[in-house]
Amino acid sequence: MSATAGSAAGQHGLAEKLGISAGAVVQEVGWDDDCDEELRQTIVAASGQELVDDDYDDVVDVVLIWWRDGDGDLVDSLVDALAPLADSGVIWLLTPKAARAGHVEPSDISEAAPTAGLQQTSSISAGRDWNGARLVAPKAARGKGR
Repeated sequence: MSATAGSAAGQHGLAEKLGISAGAVVQEVGWDDDCDEELRQTIVAASGQELVDDDYDDVVDVVLIWWRDGDGDLVDSLVDALAPLADSGVIWLLTPKAARAGHVEPSDISEAAPTAGLQQTSSISAGRDWNGARLVAPKAARGKGR
């Protein structure tokens, strides 16, 4: 297997870890030039559709947030991400890895998530420069007011 094929297989596995399946609507928030373009393209390939931005006004299955230290109030951004999220949807908070510009301490995420009404269920390496934290609304809170 070539290095490129191995990388492609690894990226496909990453899309599975992110829970991205065919037809999934993925909203992307916080995109900038430093985002992992290979990861973005893997998500598009797995879902079969382009990523939607934060102006999208319908329900989404996944909210992908690229977040860096200094981007503002993390709790506010997480609360905003809940608004379009389907009852069974997830938020993936992507932050730069340690020693990268904009690194976010894991303790910042573990403090912000419950304040926003979310719980972290897992974390992954989401590429060479990014970590991912999977955040969901607790089951008891899902579906309330919707």
